[in-house]
Amino acid sequence: MEQEFASSLLENAVSEFAKLPGIGRKTALRLVLHLLKQDEQEAVAFGEAIMRLRREIGYCHVCHNISETEVCPICSNPMRDSSTVCVVENVKDVMSIENTHQHHGLYHVLGGLISPMDGVGPNDIEIDSLVERVAAGGIKEVILALSTTMEGDTTNFYIFRRLAPFPDVRITILARGVSVGNEIEYTDELTLGRSIVNRTLFSDTFHQE
Repeated sequence: MEQEFASSLLENAVSEFAKLPGIGRKTALRLVLHLLKQDEQEAVAFGEAIMRLRREIGYCHVCHNISETEVCPICSNPMRDSSTVCVVENVKDVMSIENTHQHHGLYHVLGGLISPMDGVGPNDIEIDSLVERVAAGGIKEVILALSTTMEGDTTNFYIFRRLAPFPDVRITILARGVSVGNEIEYTDELTLGRSIVNRTLFSDTFHQE
């Protein structure tokens, strides 16, 4: 049975916080009560930060990473290796890989993985835009840095088949230092960094008929 509050404003605030991932109503209540104890200026600053985040942050037109500009700082950085593109599932994976300091190229954020059980097909994620980037030329290697799950493996293979018309582009995959079933964001930086450095050709991971 859900707890009832005397104040509708408190109830509304708790309900909104409880919509966040991993936040139940008890935790939401603690967060709301904490905000009520803060100075009004601090509470207003918190609210304004959330509003600015929603209004001003979008997605890079090139790689689909979060960005305050049309092209993100990584894609627009002339010091990055534009001939190498690391394909990841989500924005959190970009952050994880950047923390290893082992990847100096660009990224491509798919925004999900192929998962027929969840109704997610190839057209629901950013695969076509990846193929377009490769077709435009200049890319020599595509690193598949997806989770070692069934969905990740399925997406890897689909991308590999879509990029088959570009034989001059190396398709590589993280070394299996990342345990099977693991998601990239939960892999420690040292293991992830070694997996990037020791990546292998994707074609070597299966037997072609």
